Amino acid sequence: MRDKVRNTVDMLASDGDVVEVRALADGATHSGYFDDYEALARAAEALDADPAVAGIYVTLNAVTPALLARRANRIKMRLSRKDATTADADILRRRWLPVDIDPVRPSGVSSTDAEHAAALNAAERIAAYLAEQGFPAPLRADSGNGAHLLYRIDLPNDDAATEVVRGALATLDTFFSNDVITVDTANHNAARIWKLYGTLSRKGDNTSERPHRRAKILSAPEEMEVVPAERLRHLAGILPKEEPAAPRRKTGIDLASWLLDHGIAVRSTRPYQGGTLYVLDECPFSSAHKDGAFAIQFANGAVFAGCHHATCGGGAQRWPELRGMYEPKKRRPGVRKQEMVSETRETEETSNPPPAPDNYRERALAILQHGDPLAFLLDTFNREHVGDRTVAECLVLSLASQSVENTNGLHVSISGNSGKGKSHACTTMLKQIPAEYRLAGTVSNKALYYNNGLQPGTVFLFDDVSLSDDLQEVLKAATANFRVSIQHQTVTADRKLQVCSIPERCVWWLAKVEDAGDDQVANRMLTVWIDDSLEQDERVLRHMKEREAREDGGDGDDPELPVCRAIWGILKEERLHVSIPYARRVQFSTTTNRRNPGILFDLIKASALLHRFQREEYDGGIRANRDDFAAASRIYAAINGEAGGQETKMTKNEAAALATVAQMGWEQFTIKMLQEALGLSYHQTYRILHGYASRGTTYSGLLEKCPAVGFSDTMVTEDLEGYAVRRREHLFSFDRNVYQHWARGAAVWIDEGGSGDRDDGPGPCNIAAELPQDSSTGCNNQTAGEGAGSDSTCTDREMRLSLSTKVQQNTHTVPGIGSGVGECAGVCDIRNAGNVPKIPSSGGANMNRAPIHPHLGGIACCDALKTGAKGGGVPQESLSGVLDHREFSRVRVEIGRCDVCGAGKAVYHSREALTKLCEGCYARLVREWNKEGGVR
Repeated sequence: MRDKVRNTVDMLASDGDVVEVRALADGATHSGYFDDYEALARAAEALDADPAVAGIYVTLNAVTPALLARRANRIKMRLSRKDATTADADILRRRWLPVDIDPVRPSGVSSTDAEHAAALNAAERIAAYLAEQGFPAPLRADSGNGAHLLYRIDLPNDDAATEVVRGALATLDTFFSNDVITVDTANHNAARIWKLYGTLSRKGDNTSERPHRRAKILSAPEEMEVVPAERLRHLAGILPKEEPAAPRRKTGIDLASWLLDHGIAVRSTRPYQGGTLYVLDECPFSSAHKDGAFAIQFANGAVFAGCHHATCGGGAQRWPELRGMYEPKKRRPGVRKQEMVSETRETEETSNPPPAPDNYRERALAILQHGDPLAFLLDTFNREHVGDRTVAECLVLSLASQSVENTNGLHVSISGNSGKGKSHACTTMLKQIPAEYRLAGTVSNKALYYNNGLQPGTVFLFDDVSLSDDLQEVLKAATANFRVSIQHQTVTADRKLQVCSIPERCVWWLAKVEDAGDDQVANRMLTVWIDDSLEQDERVLRHMKEREAREDGGDGDDPELPVCRAIWGILKEERLHVSIPYARRVQFSTTTNRRNPGILFDLIKASALLHRFQREEYDGGIRANRDDFAAASRIYAAINGEAGGQETKMTKNEAAALATVAQMGWEQFTIKMLQEALGLSYHQTYRILHGYASRGTTYSGLLEKCPAVGFSDTMVTEDLEGYAVRRREHLFSFDRNVYQHWARGAAVWIDEGGSGDRDDGPGPCNIAAELPQDSSTGCNNQTAGEGAGSDSTCTDREMRLSLSTKVQQNTHTVPGIGSGVGECAGVCDIRNAGNVPKIPSSGGANMNRAPIHPHLGGIACCDALKTGAKGGGVPQESLSGVLDHREFSRVRVEIGRCDVCGAGKAVYHSREALTKLCEGCYARLVREWNKEGGVR
């Protein structure tokens, strides 16, 4: 017990701080002041042994050092009236925001197991909410009867800070206290004492139903981050402190009756600022969460409504919006007839925009018939949004799939780090769609069914929101029944059956930091990553500078947007069956997920539909050709490689973590090791490995997704200043062979069977490259200008053999995220210091370049290796004078100290650079490579 007490004081106080220990016994108070924490632990142990002591507490905030002289490093038993304890004025500075969650129970008794569990569960909900508000991870603790959350703050001890803490606790009490648990709002004063973890809590008698329990720390982050002061002030200010101005006209609204009349369930009510606060049972503003919504009617009749979630306004006034959702619009009295006509015309023009002028439609038809519509749409997209070409292609083909008769539809899930452009990419592409076919924002669980204005072929964009369980079920039903409308049966207020529906052929776009959460949802979607590399950051910054330098501001709509809308208007008039004549010969390197082959075929069909006026027709449909396969397989390879996790369902951070472990050559590693190599926080790294739960949705981590990663909870012994210290540690194992097999990607190609299928397009392997003939490459490489005939082709089997055969000369190694290494025979120049394939210049077809192989998606043979490696890719050339981590190998013998830092034990060695590195320096080297050209 003494060790636990000492650990608690070390976490709550800074070295040298004076701490008061106060014990409450039957009718008596014992107290002492300590700057010797060993003496404190011994004193607490003695107090804990006294059965008359109900609880032992300590001061949380920094105490004036002069108070040590009251009772220096000792406990005085049974204080008299003249013996003072710590007062608010004795606190130097506030260091903790204390959140105490108590179960509702009779006073003077311990909690039951069920009451205790309810408090612990409420603490998790509160911690999740505060994380959404921008709070760092707290110290989580069990008080013995309830739950504690402690957040590190740094505020002066003044009236303003007291009001902030008081307001923050009042907000939490308002939204989380109920008939089962309460958030204690009395903890706002600076001198508040707090349960000393490690000691026993004795309330009432110790019975089997209501036992005495020992308070303990449940978890704590490795480093306690300070809550930003503005986040505290925002939390304290979510509820209005002053009543709004009274309405100019008496509305006669009684809020309680209005909520009842409109079927809005109320979870609880309480007095507030002379009026009444109603906590709503479900949030009417968003489907991403259920809790959080509230409405207040003040004494003067004014009404305030809102939601405490940051993604839902964070306390902004939303009463007009709430009222508009449930009340039909009424004509305002006293408005002149001319104004009413103008207002009606404006409303009609907004809801029914005029059709595109004929010249827009003519241009759109010309592009569809003779141009490259995909390139036109993507170029328009990239004039506003820099990069993310694969993301844009997925969105475009998702739209095109709506007009394909025989498809299950293509839905898109975009993930990536916050602030890297997910939302901007989606909204930029959304501008190209006619207004009547797009819906963005938040909706409640069943709102889509009741929206009578939805058109077949609408796009639903859910931007950075968590889909509720009910809304995920709607998504699964809509995607499983893409070609027909889906219905929802309900009962009206007068008990009559009402059938509502979502129209057919609607596609869903999700933009979120993490994956969709639900495996069934993720399996139905194109899983693509936003580009969050340093190079992309630089491109975006240059684009912003160029835009801001323009004299017109650069914020107007692109002049080609009306043409884009006209293109989609024309294509939405189509409903065609698309056949794939060569479908029987399409081969997949893996079919573990049975939905993915269907996704490839739907990509091919969508590409054909986009070029429908350029494809061979038959009665009732069109035929997809080899160009469609090349486009689809290129996207399929990208979302199974460097731009997505289609097969593995990994997020980009998860792929980077596995890549780093593989590059480091670890067979076993800890969270701290991986954290240092990735440059992320401990909490982020923990979530990557273990996953996490948020607002009712469970997000899987690598332990669940990747079979190559194992886990054990071990005890390790360390020598600390002559003492053997044992501690628990999470130890992870990594099987490189299993990883390479699991994350090898999903390559696709066409077997050349000579069946005479009508599949207009290029031949099987017409390689236009000026390369020497070499039997080891598996291809007879000729230039396109030398009459390449049958001798200039190779069978698919030969090409696959050439890619898998180890060639001793004229080869290079391609480090990849998934497969680790691959061999590219006779294709790339090994003299290239960065191991980068030659890239053709714009001057002619006979420039030296990596050959294009249509079997593997019409991509370069070197790139074909990347389709076999999860997220694989050729790294950027190392900077001059910087060590290349790929030249190093791990050694198991003593080789001395690190040549860089001179302190660490060297465990990596490079024969080329004649350099030895320790674990830390090698990790920094890998991290720098990741920042420059690797996956983040």
